[in-house]
Amino acid sequence: MAGVALITGASAGLGLEFARQLSSKGHRLVLVARRKDRLDALVAELGNARAVEIDLSKPGATAALMRDLEKAGEQVDILVNNAGFGLRGPFTELDAARQREMIDLNCGALTELCRAVAPAMVERRSGSILNVASTAAFQPGPWMGVYFATKAYVLSFTEALHEELKPHCVKVSALCPGPTRTEFGAVAGIQSLGQFDRLSMEAGPVVRTGLDGLGKNRAVVIPGATNKAGALSTRFAPRSFVRKIAGSLKF
Repeated sequence: MAGVALITGASAGLGLEFARQLSSKGHRLVLVARRKDRLDALVAELGNARAVEIDLSKPGATAALMRDLEKAGEQVDILVNNAGFGLRGPFTELDAARQREMIDLNCGALTELCRAVAPAMVERRSGSILNVASTAAFQPGPWMGVYFATKAYVLSFTEALHEELKPHCVKVSALCPGPTRTEFGAVAGIQSLGQFDRLSMEAGPVVRTGLDGLGKNRAVVIPGATNKAGALSTRFAPRSFVRKIAGSLKF
């Protein structure tokens, strides 16, 4: 079977950049997202990729994707769990079904995909999994409570999986970017990054840092000195102070 890099949420933002950088390293790609037109354009650009149009938040989507890979005779050497979205607003006013969809995608689909590919990686004693979390994982986030909680799950789960799979020569890393210039804000309902705009990173350096950290099998990868400082500071401040500051930030 031919080895590939499987990238979810590949049609925009970090996913698009993961595709370009992994393609430049010679990897064959399977690109997964809902927007087939964007995927097709990316496939045409890269040449060593194919597209799978699927909504991973839907029940049975992961199983359908794995059947597609098996039918194509492909095994996953690198899994980039990048698909996900956020929502900003009062918890009691945000659409309940949309919030559940966020949990199903950010946590459920990510976990299912790890479970789907990890056994074969363990058997081969080779493979890499990169789960995209966020600096949001390090503290609660009033007005984006569910999103912050999903990323805390991704970070905790990934760190645990890192320890479990390390003896089997399988690399597992959590990439925790801070504010990044992508479409995330528009989808989440964030009008602008406000005071964070000047600190926001471009997608390219974030992805390079993530892939470098994965190659070195670092459990947690935080791009940018400011993001590192911010993430670490939450460990020493009282949680009451941390959540109050997080809730006061303007986007």
